[in-house]
Amino acid sequence: MAGPLTTPQQLAEALAGEDPETVPVVVDVRWQLGSGTEANRAEYLAGHVPGATFLDLETGLAGTPDAEGGGRHPMPSLTAATEAFRAAGVCEERPVVLYDDALSLAAARAWWLLAYYGKDDVQVLDGGYAAWRSAGLEVATGPLQADRGNIVLTPGARRLLDADAVDHYLDRHQVVDARPAERFRGEREPVDPVAGHIPGALSLPTLRTVDEHGCFLPSDDLELLLTAAGVQPDRRTAVYCGSGVQACHLALAIEIAEHGHFDPAVYIGSWSDWVSDSDRPVATGS
Repeated sequence: MAGPLTTPQQLAEALAGEDPETVPVVVDVRWQLGSGTEANRAEYLAGHVPGATFLDLETGLAGTPDAEGGGRHPMPSLTAATEAFRAAGVCEERPVVLYDDALSLAAARAWWLLAYYGKDDVQVLDGGYAAWRSAGLEVATGPLQADRGNIVLTPGARRLLDADAVDHYLDRHQVVDARPAERFRGEREPVDPVAGHIPGALSLPTLRTVDEHGCFLPSDDLELLLTAAGVQPDRRTAVYCGSGVQACHLALAIEIAEHGHFDPAVYIGSWSDWVSDSDRPVATGS
């Protein structure tokens, strides 16, 4: 598999392949902030890429929030993640293509988790289901009974940070906030109880990395965005957002751009975890 992205045409060709071991497992990760599992599943049932299974972010790609910290979408346990990916048909021997409705936010969360757990041959469908539809390709409806996968997950293939590790990155490396700029500045906070950002963090709203159709910008344009945001290619990078979804999307954009150390660490608990401890500092403004 070449690079972390695939196009609808490339996916359609791969699905038509004759060698079963090269035909990708396709997983629909439809999700919207605030939507429930049943609403996400209903979107999938109404139309999806033929052969795609459904994986819910809230129940399959995140653990249960803890009042003591960890954020709104903490890491799932190894047991829960293994069950979720196996139920979706993810196998050791076959590549995986992930998609959501358009922007690839949820798909990027699934991509990063699989990469963290050691699965190499994983791609995101650029532009998601909307791009598939726009390409005029076949659509399926209703449920799919997937063959159970056999994926074995081994944690640690990507760098996962907690709040203490973020402090280390602030001292020695660089930290980038993937939320919208007004949330970074503390002008608006629709979700978390405290507004602002981690002091010393840079701001690069991850939705600036996609075009009006939800497709990622070309790598050269992404490189320019990162440079303009002050992200230095010779320094290690950590990314965070509100609860570890947009951060994974920005990590994917950095990998597409191949910007310096293009395996950014992810603070999965993100802002929702940071502000769970009132002793942690908060900054506002630019």
